Amino acid sequence: MERELRIYIAEDDIGVIDTLRDFIEDQGLGEVVGSSEDDGGDALQIVALQPDLILIDFLMPGQDGAELVRRLREKGCRAKCIMLSQVTQKDMIAKAYDAGIDFFLNKPINIVELRAVIGTVVRQLENERTIEALRRVLFSGQQAVPQDTDEESRRKINNILASVGMAGEKGSADILNLCLFVKREQKSLQQESIRELCSELSDNPKSMEQRMRRAIAVGLTNLAHLGLEDFLNESFTRYGSTLFRFEEVRAEMDLIRGKKDYGGKPSIKKFIESLMQLAEQDS
Repeated sequence: MERELRIYIAEDDIGVIDTLRDFIEDQGLGEVVGSSEDDGGDALQIVALQPDLILIDFLMPGQDGAELVRRLREKGCRAKCIMLSQVTQKDMIAKAYDAGIDFFLNKPINIVELRAVIGTVVRQLENERTIEALRRVLFSGQQAVPQDTDEESRRKINNILASVGMAGEKGSADILNLCLFVKREQKSLQQESIRELCSELSDNPKSMEQRMRRAIAVGLTNLAHLGLEDFLNESFTRYGSTLFRFEEVRAEMDLIRGKKDYGGKPSIKKFIESLMQLAEQDS
């Protein structure tokens, strides 16, 4: 990462704050840029500190942690949020995820688990920043870094599709061909629609687009199931907020839980962009 991880702690127990601060600094996990007791603090003041990560106690007087997260998201805060709580009821945990948290850890805090989650957050932030840089390159049509061969790109893309359970879908072959075509011909995904690109590869671009959409929907559903089973699943943490917008993954999780009548509606273009960028950054 370009800068040390900036961490804010919203917790009503000063002893827990001191313990977390000491652990974070002793382990070199980041810099604690602020903390607040009682009600967790004012959302605008927290946003002004520009934290990368916020550790939030669920049960605080005045407002619970989920309400604080909701206010932070409303203020445009994009920091990763880890909820800390003794709560074990599934409906309460679901409330926290609905508010916009990224991870949930039970109290008493397991230091090994906390270190692992912070490591995951660091990797997510690195991925997001790399993807954003690659997206700018892709949109501009420039070649900023040495390009993989078609065979290397094919292998990397197939590995990612397999990681989200899409490798066996008919539309995955179309996705792979489209990615290789865009890369080889240096096409601009900003200037051309998916339908236009499909028309250069297929006599029936509408059917090709539909196959890709169905395959991507399968990938979204698979990731949502992984998240419901284990929020720390490697594929879920890596691809849940890169191949898709996390709001779409959360909506799909709500559909599976029966909380909503509809799931996520992923964009083919966003998926293709992210897939290509992930493949480029993979070693």
